[in-house]
Amino acid sequence: MTAQFNIAEAKAKLSELLDRALGGEEIVIARAGEPMARLMPLKRKRPREPGAWRGWGANIPTEVFLADMDPEDLDAAEGKFTDEFGISLPQPDKK
Repeated sequence: MTAQFNIAEAKAKLSELLDRALGGEEIVIARAGEPMARLMPLKRKRPREPGAWRGWGANIPTEVFLADMDPEDLDAAEGKFTDEFGISLPQPDKK
């Protein structure tokens, strides 16, 4: 079944119209009697599969995560090469 509402009425009853659309009813919103939009539920995504990334780091040695950073990388991480807005500053050429 299709129900048509003008914009002002749809604004006033939006919550009710959403419930009706979720219940399977087709809701059409019109301006001056001319249909402009259709209100309908979104397709549900299937739920995330738990444990999909389990063991992702199992083959990476612990030393990789605990290794010291290069001084240049550490400076970059601490913001030495950015201004107060986070914009990267020009770097001097290494020769």
